[in-house]
Amino acid sequence: MARIAEDLGLLLLDNASAQPALDRTSHGRVLSAAVLLDLAYACRIRPAVDSEPVEVGRLVALIGPQPTDPVVAPALQMLLRNPMSPAAAIAKLRREAAGVVFSQLERDGHIHRVRLQGNSFKSFKRVYAWPLLDRTRVDEIRATLMSVLLDQSTPDPAMAALISLLHTVDGMSAVLSLNERAWEWVRSRAGDIASGTWVRESEPELAEVNLAVTIAAIRQVLAPRSGAS
Repeated sequence: MARIAEDLGLLLLDNASAQPALDRTSHGRVLSAAVLLDLAYACRIRPAVDSEPVEVGRLVALIGPQPTDPVVAPALQMLLRNPMSPAAAIAKLRREAAGVVFSQLERDGHIHRVRLQGNSFKSFKRVYAWPLLDRTRVDEIRATLMSVLLDQSTPDPAMAALISLLHTVDGMSAVLSLNERAWEWVRSRAGDIASGTWVRESEPELAEVNLAVTIAAIRQVLAPRSGAS
């Protein structure tokens, strides 16, 4: 179920340092948002609307089977207890989101954790890297990302969500290296996708619509200019 969060997590670790390509705060927030979008695509959460006895825009949990995926289960349980604004949900999840996503990727054999040598006299904090063990999945993610951004292929909903999140946090440059001409094209294309142009105009599926609506709600608080925590 957690394809968006896992794909984003792998992409952000795919660099020479094998550490998240965004700063700690941005990384935690964007992975938390990805977990929420995985739930939205599974039709397990959505923003409340006017006709409901919940403040408009708060994320509410929907009836369904208990998820077995350890990446999304804590977020769903949190929202089952209490509907929250996207900002509050991201703030609650952000400290643990990266660890949960990386642990799942490690269990599935995509990465492994390596403790880095640190200066114990300056800090007792443990620092880790997560080198890739198998490039198959991340290479597929990159190929699809480049096809969507540069060749204008139509993204599936999960890739559209991933692009929307990276665009919103100004994180595209953290995972891609392009010349200036290509960047102009990529920023424009990513902006179009983030605005929801990927949703099919003719008979879109409920999951697609629910995901697009939730992306719009989350982008309002995730952008750096929003100042949300």
